[in-house]
Amino acid sequence: MDYLQARSYLLGKPEAVEDFPFGPDVAVMKIRGKMFATLASEQGEGRMNLKCEPQQAMMLRDMFSAVIPGYHMNKLHWNTILLDGSIPVGEIQRMIDHSYALVAKGLKKVDRVGLLAKYGEALQLDV
Repeated sequence: MDYLQARSYLLGKPEAVEDFPFGPDVAVMKIRGKMFATLASEQGEGRMNLKCEPQQAMMLRDMFSAVIPGYHMNKLHWNTILLDGSIPVGEIQRMIDHSYALVAKGLKKVDRVGLLAKYGEALQLDV
């Protein structure tokens, strides 16, 4: 998965929006104002920060050399994924889905219920 594919998949999540609070080089993907990913491109290669449950974060770091502790993030709850082609696309999509679900589940109840009412099963909040 490259930068453009990652961006497209991230923005394909229900109600995902792109913001640039840290400047033009780092896109921040949010749902209802809460960040679920960052995406940056440097020297032709992308990198992405994704939220993750702590045990799963450690397992992914052990499994893939392109998964490292979250750059400029809480390293317990965030991983940085280097988009160097070494991780299967399906696995990166699963990591994105997991990050989105964790953040969506942490939204205020009224926002969560609104999302579920609007998107139902398509929301996939299983983590």
